[in-house]
Amino acid sequence: MRARRVISVVGCHAEGEIGDVIVGGVLPPAGATLFEQMERMRRDHDDIRRLLLCEPRGSVARHVNLLVPPKHPDCQVGAIIMEPTEYVPSSGSNLICIATVLLETGIVPMHEPETLVRIEVPGGPVRARATCRDGKCVMVEIENVPAFVERLDAELEVEGVGTVRADIAYGGMFYALVDGTRLGFRVAADEARELAVLGERVRRAAREQLTVAHPENPAIRGVSIVQIHRPFAGVGAVTTNTCIVAPGRSDRSPTGTGTAARMAVLRARGQMQVGDAMIHASLIGSQFRGRILGETLVGGRPAILPSIAGRAWITGLHQYTVDPEDPWPQGYVLNDTWGVSGSIEQ
Repeated sequence: MRARRVISVVGCHAEGEIGDVIVGGVLPPAGATLFEQMERMRRDHDDIRRLLLCEPRGSVARHVNLLVPPKHPDCQVGAIIMEPTEYVPSSGSNLICIATVLLETGIVPMHEPETLVRIEVPGGPVRARATCRDGKCVMVEIENVPAFVERLDAELEVEGVGTVRADIAYGGMFYALVDGTRLGFRVAADEARELAVLGERVRRAAREQLTVAHPENPAIRGVSIVQIHRPFAGVGAVTTNTCIVAPGRSDRSPTGTGTAARMAVLRARGQMQVGDAMIHASLIGSQFRGRILGETLVGGRPAILPSIAGRAWITGLHQYTVDPEDPWPQGYVLNDTWGVSGSIEQ
């Protein structure tokens, strides 16, 4: 075997969504902040994302996380989150995977019955509270970055559908949230392909028709992802949703940042209060438990302090290589499997 480079990865998934963690073979990008490092990674080192996410080594149903030294003095580790079409400020499922890998591989010492891990992501520092038993993380609760509503009942003109009402909210990235039952969907597993097509159309419409930006970091802008959900079933009850990850496929988990964004909308509508919890279910039946821990302000607007709890499992240890004669060192995509649109960028 000849190798131009070797990258070591710990495979992991959180409630069905793959969030693998790079533990060797990639140096941290330059930057004074985690956000600057993320932008440098996107601009100058995107070959890593393409190598690991595109075929023949990866797939559209995968995320990869690069561990880096933290910039925040209270954090133990930093992480840059790479998704099929973008780098995101935060991600609940990826953070649950990261915390599980850190503790179960011994990168961060595990303490039973609970270990607190402070992780810095480009969107800010988060706390991961891991319930540990017999050397295993049995549950991880992420105290995520603040979530807030950008606008309620925005009207979008969606190709092939017409006018669609969507709530726009930030939960670690910007979401367009749509009640799928109003469009004739049950939001069920056998509708996954049709939901993916709808979600991509809504995402493109939102990006073209709405200007949204984070009030404290205008570089975080544009709707990244679409949540299609059933009506809220009530505090403590199970509500099904699916989040359509660009370029058009359902998140296998209930989506952590999507749960945070949904709770921000429900708080704005008076359907949830501080201390309340909701259970989000995915199309495969996996669940995250979301809680509103408190309230704050983001750029002068009301925001919630959300937490998302779920489970993760390590799936394997991998070493990826690039042969010097491999004609696809950065991989390739075809839209028969690479989502709906076949894009590798937002």
